[in-house]
Amino acid sequence: MAQPQTMRFGKFRVLLGNGATPEVFTAPCGFTSRSFSRSKELTDVTVPDCDDPDAPSHVARDVRSLSSSISGSGILAKSALPVWEKAFESTESVNCRVEMDWGATKITYEQRFHISSMELTADDGARVQLSIQMESDGAFKRTEA
Repeated sequence: MAQPQTMRFGKFRVLLGNGATPEVFTAPCGFTSRSFSRSKELTDVTVPDCDDPDAPSHVARDVRSLSSSISGSGILAKSALPVWEKAFESTESVNCRVEMDWGATKITYEQRFHISSMELTADDGARVQLSIQMESDGAFKRTEA
């Protein structure tokens, strides 16, 4: 049996753009968990059987929109807090990259995102944790190199 190629945690990265020209993307320190989700909003249409009007109709689905979200959580790093706060407080979405480094192949998704929630939590005897939720704003670009 041949084992599948898999990816280690550090090869799956979420990076924020700094808005400069040329734009520089960096991964704020601290995430110990991250996710990238893509979804479709579908519209259902009932299609009747024209040859047999008493037969059950079938549902067809059309794509209405595409959306992405990014979430992450982990330890709150002092160096990362100003980066997250700046992006959260902005009324404009920020450029983000999601990178998957497979070694010989790197897949990158680039898209604008709004930070929709930013939560700090702390438990007695533990370190302060940060959770971020981001929602896409506009079209994405996928590259494979």
